Amino acid sequence: MSGWNASDIPDQRGRTAVVTGANSGIGYVTARELARAGAQVVLACRSAERGTAAVARIRAEVPDADVEFGALDLADLSSVREFAAGWQGRTLDLLVDNAGVMALPYGRTADGFETQFGVNHLGHFALTGLLLPSLLAAPAARVAVVSSGTHAFANIDIGDLNSEKRYRRWVAYGRSKTANLLFVHELARRVAAAGLPLVAAAAHPGYAATELQTRGARMEGRKGLERFFELGNRLVGQSAEGGALPTLYAATAPGVRPDGFYGPRVLMLRGAPGRSWRAPWTLDDVAGERLWTASEQLTGVEYEGLKG
Repeated sequence: MSGWNASDIPDQRGRTAVVTGANSGIGYVTARELARAGAQVVLACRSAERGTAAVARIRAEVPDADVEFGALDLADLSSVREFAAGWQGRTLDLLVDNAGVMALPYGRTADGFETQFGVNHLGHFALTGLLLPSLLAAPAARVAVVSSGTHAFANIDIGDLNSEKRYRRWVAYGRSKTANLLFVHELARRVAAAGLPLVAAAAHPGYAATELQTRGARMEGRKGLERFFELGNRLVGQSAEGGALPTLYAATAPGVRPDGFYGPRVLMLRGAPGRSWRAPWTLDDVAGERLWTASEQLTGVEYEGLKG
């Protein structure tokens, strides 16, 4: 696996992929490189303007790319359901649950969930469940979920999933990224129990210099904090191209293990992708099952054929 890069992506011709949050950052690079490898890629984005612009950029960079925009707002379950409804009767080979928000001021989604937990976990939980029939119709489907090394900031609090008792933005972000890993852990366990060929794995980008770091500070007008993150991006961060490699590895490389977690090999910050350390609480079967049950109740989405 040493030195694995985008040129090592296996031929993706004949495969269809959905990448959430693909209009910028590592999501954009992920979509572009999957298209370069021959996949038909849907860029599932909240903003039609930014999503269609990203499609145009990919077509300019990869002239034979088969890409299209799909409207998807993970902060609104009605949008998630509408997007998934468009896949009825179609197969889906790859779902990349990439979109996310980080360290935002306290807010709520259209359905009343704390924004980070709602977008980063619940929106993707619902999307994956609703697309499951299309994934299972493919012969060798994968789900790749983008988490973060900052999952180590905090375990989930099953009694306060929406941070209603106390909101600390970085703790809430860490909890949402722990939720991503627990979701993959429980999804992989249920898939194995059902004897299905779907592979669910997770990845993290390390420190990738994207707008994710600065968005929260910009929303609050905190110029000093925004400049701090901009400096960190320049001094520590690797490019979006580098940050996307673990996701692309989890999504396409041979030998990816169910419930595997992949990230940059140099201090979990940068470099070629490899197996990554993860906090022990992200491998807790009981916690995974409890989060799954709560997520089904909150979203109203049940995974048919994948009961605990």
